[in-house]
Amino acid sequence: MSDEGRPQLPPRFDPRDLTQQFEQLLRTRRLNALAERPRSRQSSQYSSPTPSRQSSRHAPHPPPRPSVDTHSALPPYASLRNMPKIPSPPQDTNSIRFRSQLLTLSHGPQKYENAGLLDEALAVIPLDRIYGEAEDESQLLQAQAASIGPNVKPEWGYQDCVIRALLKWFKGLGMSPPTPDESARGAARVELYRCSDDACRAYERFPRYGDVWALLQTRRGRCGEWANCFSMLCRAVGGRVRWVWNAEDHVWSEVYSEQQRRWIHVDSCEGAWDNPRLYAEGWGKKMSYCIAFSADGATDVTRRYVRDASKHGLDRNRCPEEVLVWITDEIKKLRRENASKEDRRRLIIEDHREEKELRGYVLGALAAEIGRINISGQPAAPPAGEEQKLPERVSGDRAWRAARGEAGNHPPPPRDDERPPRREGQ
Repeated sequence: MSDEGRPQLPPRFDPRDLTQQFEQLLRTRRLNALAERPRSRQSSQYSSPTPSRQSSRHAPHPPPRPSVDTHSALPPYASLRNMPKIPSPPQDTNSIRFRSQLLTLSHGPQKYENAGLLDEALAVIPLDRIYGEAEDESQLLQAQAASIGPNVKPEWGYQDCVIRALLKWFKGLGMSPPTPDESARGAARVELYRCSDDACRAYERFPRYGDVWALLQTRRGRCGEWANCFSMLCRAVGGRVRWVWNAEDHVWSEVYSEQQRRWIHVDSCEGAWDNPRLYAEGWGKKMSYCIAFSADGATDVTRRYVRDASKHGLDRNRCPEEVLVWITDEIKKLRRENASKEDRRRLIIEDHREEKELRGYVLGALAAEIGRINISGQPAAPPAGEEQKLPERVSGDRAWRAARGEAGNHPPPPRDDERPPRREGQ
């Protein structure tokens, strides 16, 4: 039988073609929107001729146009996250205040470059244990990769294994009481607590140290102190580290993986490694800003931790998005002005690679949402086992987590006055 008589099979569907077509459609729409802006402004200025005196006598006066403050009426973050942003300097009061806050926060990671402080940190770390565990895990990963194929690379490199071992050790540290010289050792403020037991009623002082050396000695703090101290320890063992600030009162770290050429999420309070969806989808935490600070600058990494802004995002109303881009670029210029030409080129390449990664998270969330829509146009339930089950928060008691909105899908425990009465024998 000839080939002309055989039925022709339809070409195999490749979802990558659909993704490329979708991205090209987005680019075309953005360019068309940008091209229409100057045309609309020009037509509004020159299209209407100047009215004569006679016509102006009988024409009613147009009502006065209300003045609109573009900085006070900001569109929601969900409508802006995919638009091209042109950096613009801050002009209104809120933007200037937010710029000052971010510039102050950017000075924190500069302490991690103090050679004397890094030497003190190395004296605290059990290096033999850390490097031994890292070597064992690295050899195990290399053996697993070799069993798959000759050209397969391990999932994590040796330096990644060092940070993972350091995270495991740091999570198990015990806490000791504060030292009496808290004010002389850089405590920004001291929280005072009183025992609820009527027979005790004693006061407990809780200094919030900002000095890393004081944290190494006291080993007391919350997420801010833990992230600050752990980031410095990562720097001491040779890792490139970021300190990530969240506007909704949480702090964590990021370390750069040379093996995977990307920044890895690390939370020393939770013992979490490479799990950026933990907060939004595991804790149920809604977030607006996540800004990463390092010795090389600042980066808005919100898209890494808030994949679906409509479900887990809050309004980003502290400044316009173009102003935030301008602020982060300003911090990068300040931190990289003394860097060599080769280092600046390397950092620019890393910035472009990370921006591509962050855009991929937005497109991936959009593609997943489109894939869940059934033929009738209604959202369909995801197949069983498709969604990853993320752990809830482990630091803090359940009532405190529920009060902060970080208890995940678990309801808060009932208060004592809401509990059912106990029966005899129970």
